[in-house]
Amino acid sequence: MKFVALVSSGIDSPVATYLLSKNADEIILVHADNRPFTDDREIEKFVTLAKYLKKKLPSKLNAILIPHGQTLQSYKTSCDNKFTCVVCKRMMLRYAEAIAKKEHADAIVMGDSLGQVASQTLQNIRVVEQAVSIPILRPLIGFDKEDTIQIAKKIGTFDLSISPADGCGAVPIKPSTRARLEQILTEEQKINVDELVKFAVTHATNVKL
Repeated sequence: MKFVALVSSGIDSPVATYLLSKNADEIILVHADNRPFTDDREIEKFVTLAKYLKKKLPSKLNAILIPHGQTLQSYKTSCDNKFTCVVCKRMMLRYAEAIAKKEHADAIVMGDSLGQVASQTLQNIRVVEQAVSIPILRPLIGFDKEDTIQIAKKIGTFDLSISPADGCGAVPIKPSTRARLEQILTEEQKINVDELVKFAVTHATNVKL
């Protein structure tokens, strides 16, 4: 099988990728480049993690950077900011699905763990996943944070994931934890979703590992 894994520079998604690597012949790591809402160190962390995973995992591994800052800027300028995290996840899934179709991948891998952050409440997960039709695999869904940290330490990604970098500056002060699909669809009508996805995927770059 072939997977597209949405991988940040944090703790969870590298662990999720590791856990499913035994089920995949090939994994394509997709990372959303949030600049200018984060700094260059965040990208450097992802590249370091990707290089480490390439050596660690049995699967063939490639990595892609997707420009996401323009999408975030468009959303924050035009829409209700409390839904930023939900729309952000929906857009990243759309990028991943577009790449999966192009690469003939079977599923998307995510590092979601139920209730860990605002976009990962059950209500928001349901709304997020309705942006795409491809299967989504969430191997950490029932894990608490300490479970994931212990695996990250065991496989050697923990120290890489906690190295210093700016967090995402687009995160709202009070994010919605119970978004409704109709609310999100209304917000997405204020931006050109198709054009933003097209721009991001067209300007994606391969990472040399």
